[in-house]
Amino acid sequence: MKPAPSATHLVLIPCYNPGIKVIELVRKVLDQWSPVWVVVDGSSDASTELLLALALHDKELQVIVQPCNGGKGSAVLRGISEALLQGYTHALTLDADGQHPVGLIPKFMARSVAEPGSLILGKPVFDASAPALRVNGRKVSNSWANLETLWAGIGDSLYGFRVYPMRELQSVMQRSRWMRRFDFDPEVAVRLCWAGLKPVNIDAPVQYFGAHEGGVSHFKYGRDNLLLTWMHARLFVEFLFRLPVLLIRRR
Repeated sequence: MKPAPSATHLVLIPCYNPGIKVIELVRKVLDQWSPVWVVVDGSSDASTELLLALALHDKELQVIVQPCNGGKGSAVLRGISEALLQGYTHALTLDADGQHPVGLIPKFMARSVAEPGSLILGKPVFDASAPALRVNGRKVSNSWANLETLWAGIGDSLYGFRVYPMRELQSVMQRSRWMRRFDFDPEVAVRLCWAGLKPVNIDAPVQYFGAHEGGVSHFKYGRDNLLLTWMHARLFVEFLFRLPVLLIRRR
């Protein structure tokens, strides 16, 4: 039996060339929560047609198609902007690669309903499938994010399994031309903490899939690490200007 649709909270899945595995993922998500929105970010594989066909048979699935690839943040911004117009208030973001724990969606949503003004963050629990370079590399970004927020409580700045209050998310994104690609997850976490949202961390397992299992990754070590370096350089300079206010808030 599928869950009754929520009037406030939806699942938002940005996707770009995710492969056919995304159909299985969306079906699993629909078994846990509704409504579910998928924002296709300029995909050129067969997934777009498959998602649109699936939406024809399930009224709780909405598919938004962006003609050009603008990045994860761009897709999320498009989705939340339309969702706010329809009266929704919160969105759980979920990656299309199947790495996130779909079974925890109700738990995350329940915490958001109980604390609507908080930022509900997944804190990844890695298994043996996780590449060591990815696991160790994210510690650098996490250290910077904690410094830039004076250790406000961001358990992991890069994990995209989260529940956002959409009005606040839209506000911080519309004030900047950044946060549109791989820099989306860490920068919005920092900026939402600056805006006064309380981070709440919940452990959530991560499962990495190899290419032979249908896994798809668009992460590029050189390009995306350079983007993260530039992002934290920008945030640190701004942090220095914000430091007096942040110190007063901490007291």
